[in-house]
Amino acid sequence: MTTADEPGVSIGDVSHSTFAIGSHAHAESHHHTAPRDPADEELLQAVRELRADLRRLRSSDQTRDLDATLADTEDEITRTGTAGASGRQRLRELLTDAQSVLTLLASAGTVADLLGM
Repeated sequence: MTTADEPGVSIGDVSHSTFAIGSHAHAESHHHTAPRDPADEELLQAVRELRADLRRLRSSDQTRDLDATLADTEDEITRTGTAGASGRQRLRELLTDAQSVLTLLASAGTVADLLGM
């Protein structure tokens, strides 16, 4: 049973957060990134460069799809340390489909080379 003068507590999204409640509470947080293979680290850097270059182009369905898949790949490598086979395949397909647009970007060639295209 609560009374009108008791404080209310609301906790929103606490993902990737550390908190403690109570007079003797102690909170400690350790956030680690997944170790990466040098090849995945190189792919991550190339993906980031291509995403930056895509922002310089006129937006289209093709560039938005590619950017979304690149963002997913960047997130996956950051979280797990590697890019999975299905994500790599999706990137290969999008890079092939967007070849006419991407010939203008050297960073697209780097990503394609790292994907074995």
